[in-house]
Amino acid sequence: MSQLFPHLFEPITIGSTTIRNRIVSSGHDTVLDDHGHIGDDLVAYHEARAKGGAGLIVLQVSGVHETARYTSHVLMATDESSVPGYQNVAEAVHRHGATIFAQLFHPGREVMDGERGMAPRAKAPSDEPQERFKVVPESLTTAEVRDIIAGYGHAAKRIADSGIDGVEIVASHGYLPIQFFNPAVNTRTDDYGGSPEDRRRFLTEVAQTVRAAVGPDVVVGVRISGEEKTEDGLVATEILDLIEHLDSLTTDGVDCLDYFSITAGDSSTLQGAVHIVPSMQIDPGYAANLSEQVKKITDKTVMVAGRINQPHEAEVAIAEGRTDMAIMTRAMICDPEIANKSRADNVDEIRACIGCNQACIGHFQQGVPISCIQFPESGRELTFLPRPTVRTRRKILVIGGGPAGLKAAAVAAEQGDDVVLCEKEPHLGGAVLLAQELPYRSEFGGAATNLTAEAARAGVDIRTSVPATQDLITEVAPDHVIIATGAEQRMPALEIADDAFVIGARDYLRETPDLPPGRVLVTDWKGDWIGLGIALRLAEAGRHVSLATAANFAGAAIQQYTRTLLVSQALRTGRVQFVNDARLVGVDVDTGYLQSTLCEVVHEVADVAATIVSGAPRAVTVDLDFGAASVTVIGDALAPRTVEEAVYEGLTAATALAERRTPVTA
Repeated sequence: MSQLFPHLFEPITIGSTTIRNRIVSSGHDTVLDDHGHIGDDLVAYHEARAKGGAGLIVLQVSGVHETARYTSHVLMATDESSVPGYQNVAEAVHRHGATIFAQLFHPGREVMDGERGMAPRAKAPSDEPQERFKVVPESLTTAEVRDIIAGYGHAAKRIADSGIDGVEIVASHGYLPIQFFNPAVNTRTDDYGGSPEDRRRFLTEVAQTVRAAVGPDVVVGVRISGEEKTEDGLVATEILDLIEHLDSLTTDGVDCLDYFSITAGDSSTLQGAVHIVPSMQIDPGYAANLSEQVKKITDKTVMVAGRINQPHEAEVAIAEGRTDMAIMTRAMICDPEIANKSRADNVDEIRACIGCNQACIGHFQQGVPISCIQFPESGRELTFLPRPTVRTRRKILVIGGGPAGLKAAAVAAEQGDDVVLCEKEPHLGGAVLLAQELPYRSEFGGAATNLTAEAARAGVDIRTSVPATQDLITEVAPDHVIIATGAEQRMPALEIADDAFVIGARDYLRETPDLPPGRVLVTDWKGDWIGLGIALRLAEAGRHVSLATAANFAGAAIQQYTRTLLVSQALRTGRVQFVNDARLVGVDVDTGYLQSTLCEVVHEVADVAATIVSGAPRAVTVDLDFGAASVTVIGDALAPRTVEEAVYEGLTAATALAERRTPVTA
């Protein structure tokens, strides 16, 4: 038992099921489905987290009715063809001592995809439009409502009979059950609309139907947003009244519900959606105040989600009585072994989630399988795990100590190679060290910290303040060289007056020079963190800023929830002027000249005291004689992109070294 986290590793009984600890991987769409069913990739993904020590794993949403297809890759539990997948994942998770539930789902008007790229079509309580996905739904008939309620029961029984330990009704984030309860969304006049009692009837009958379908021994819970945090959204008092009602429901003398899973937010607006997967701008464990209120009105188990990334955050919330279980989903995407490491009190080995949202929810929103920028093995378990072990140890030289080089070095050493990593700077991390200087981005530096620790634990010979030279090549005598030298600042071709103050974004972040007083023009070629982050940093320091981006809008390359929070913060300062679809072409003493990317129009930004330019970077090359050594170039040294591609290519480059030789599977 952990000495540091005694509450976190205390078993808990929900209904008739005892769970080995309080760590939960909540339902999250992985895009690892196999044509709407659970296939080998999804089984391997959840098995890794069960093996890693999680107490409870909740599968991603399973559609309960044909009208529940909110994406093209949603799991469906509407017929018997789904059963083998549930059986396989249940067996895999149980094999490692974990418990597994599945989510029962209908999106209502929250539909993202239409058929073959067409506009989405949705069914909802009423035809009230949905702002975020621009959906005008069809109103459900009373007969359709009852058919969907029956669908919850059929799906629940099918899943439970497959060996899954419990089912969770998804009433969170503005999905169908809570749409019925929300008077701003439900304008019906039949038995399912009007008074609060009639508006809660849908969820009441769903809970009763599910309990009747699965019997008394299968766990049944509900996931619900404790507060929707959006315009016209439900507030905490309304949700608490609903939970108090649900808490009292019985069927044949058996409580309908065994637990409440509390989260925050609403899918229908950008403002509310940021809480679906809160990014690093939001405080860790912030939603525990919502679960704390729920615990005051029920004796049933309560679990909570909301940026619980570290075991000490979970331990404190449980010890203080604010929740019974801690949902640590992204923490386990980043480090599937976090539970085992915490149980053994090996906290220094935890690869902490930094809340960047880039490869987890960011991938989902692109319709591709999720992963993690720090641990690209997530979602690719069958490709990269377990690591091969080499028969013949070779000497590997990695040039560059940024994310790409650190990952390559760590994996190669774990596989059994003798690895030397050289970095010309005194610190490891590369461009990550600049990224963490931006507002609400400080946690990003954790990626460098985590990767450095992994390389050190693997036994890599790390040499900082050591540039790659011919003498170093002679000394190391590598069999293989991995070049991960990153990228450098590049200034675009500009007409610049001699007395104009112009500086590159990397130099600005590295040197933090004093800027002349007055308006600052920040120009951004990509629409990523850099331009938006610098603009926000200046605005929060009291400067007036014009942010000109060649992208369609500021932050276009950033995951949606993260961008929403950054832009809204910039708007609140009242000091940032946005100019979209424009590239910088010239600067004189007090004016910036922006060429439209759409036509011949040139914009002038007047009263400019200083200009900060975030342009396209340039790969850093190495001109050395490596002799007979084979060479691989990775990350920004190959083509400037992001940390995600750098770390992934570090993984693939090192894995390929083992694959060239006959491996012994670990």
